[in-house]
Amino acid sequence: MAKANPLQFIQQTRSEISKVSWPSRREVMLTTVMVFIMAALTAVFFSLVDLIIRSGLTLLLGYFG
Repeated sequence: MAKANPLQFIQQTRSEISKVSWPSRREVMLTTVMVFIMAALTAVFFSLVDLIIRSGLTLLLGYFG
């Protein structure tokens, strides 16, 4: 395997980074807000599922216990 010249490596890296399509500030903010909203909705959903399962088990165990 051939060793690359460090200067050439840095030049190639900069060339590749310049090709990246960076998101705008607005896109980043919108995506961040959507992630927080989805995390909150997921937390509420699993809390409700946990509450339903716990209530069902409490009733079931109370009926047989």
